[in-house]
Amino acid sequence: MLKNSLIGFFKKESATGILLMIMTLLAMIIANSPLKAYYDAFLNLPVAVIVGDLEIAKPLLLWINDGLMAVFFFMVGLEIKREVVEGQLKDPKKVAVPALAALGGMVVPALIYTAFNIGDEAAMRGWAIPSATDIAFALGVLSLLGNRVPSTLKLFLLTLAIIDDLGAIVIIALFYTDGLSVLALIVAFSAILVLFIFNRQGVVNNTAYVLIGIVMWVAMLKSGVHATLAGVILGLFIPIKNNRQSFHALEHSLHAPVNLVILPLFAFVNTGINFANVTAKDFYDTVTLGIALGLFAGKQIGVFLFSWAAIKLGLGKLPDGVGWRELYGVSVISGIGFTMSLFIGSLAFECSGGVCFDVADERIGILIGSLLSGAVGYWLLSYARASSAR
Repeated sequence: MLKNSLIGFFKKESATGILLMIMTLLAMIIANSPLKAYYDAFLNLPVAVIVGDLEIAKPLLLWINDGLMAVFFFMVGLEIKREVVEGQLKDPKKVAVPALAALGGMVVPALIYTAFNIGDEAAMRGWAIPSATDIAFALGVLSLLGNRVPSTLKLFLLTLAIIDDLGAIVIIALFYTDGLSVLALIVAFSAILVLFIFNRQGVVNNTAYVLIGIVMWVAMLKSGVHATLAGVILGLFIPIKNNRQSFHALEHSLHAPVNLVILPLFAFVNTGINFANVTAKDFYDTVTLGIALGLFAGKQIGVFLFSWAAIKLGLGKLPDGVGWRELYGVSVISGIGFTMSLFIGSLAFECSGGVCFDVADERIGILIGSLLSGAVGYWLLSYARASSAR
């Protein structure tokens, strides 16, 4: 009975969002208990892989953020490829509104954050944190409404979030790389060239692509370009034409480990805020306010305003069965940055070359903005659907 209940729970779209919340609460409870020393020891556990002269030695936290998250981005790359080849992103008419909505959802939050932190060089490293949307968490909240939400609205949010992720990937590549190694970059580009040749020659063995992808990941890790980008690039090169069944099987096989293990584990190791070190000032610090308001206010303004403009300009139309109130509700839900915001925050304010950035804990703003977006967005959609049913 219990086994069937657990299987049923893990099959739900909301399972990932619920697990993320549980692991976040667990991390904060442990970080503020006598177990904190064990939590810190877990994060800093040294892990090394040595093959000949090649050595990769990092604390466990970075293996999760740089290694396991590369698998998450690999799945994102596969999702983008599928949507471009045979999904929503294939039809320009269907993609125009969510694409512009995603653009607004990146630009306006970044402007709000900048307004709070302009002139502070250290704080400005976090300008991209509120620009991200957590696909799994946002869809999880939406799925809690069940059949009360039309499938077209879920598809709109999914398309918006995928394009948003693509924007985040570009931001990471352009703004969060430093200390580049020419030799490692040559190896990484050589691996990309091999992937390109495989793809053009019609190679359909996914294992061959993954093996080259591992070489590319190691090279990027050593190059200064963030290693998770290797996951996205690999996903985009996996062939789908003449390989459809294998492609979909590979993508499907990643959903459970990524959504039920990797993302919850990422949340656990990155949200252990010790409130003994948090003061009232941290809650109204410009970094906290910029992120929280960027996610909660900036996302809904940017997504809704740009969607409205796209529709009024005749570039697209509202999804079938969706009204303006539902569109506004999903605009608010897109402010759940969580996983992606935490990831960008870890890049923005990580210690680099012995230099650590003295700013407020960015995780506070991410949690506040994401929580408000999820709760208010859920209430707005519940109200909108109840009103339309009368």
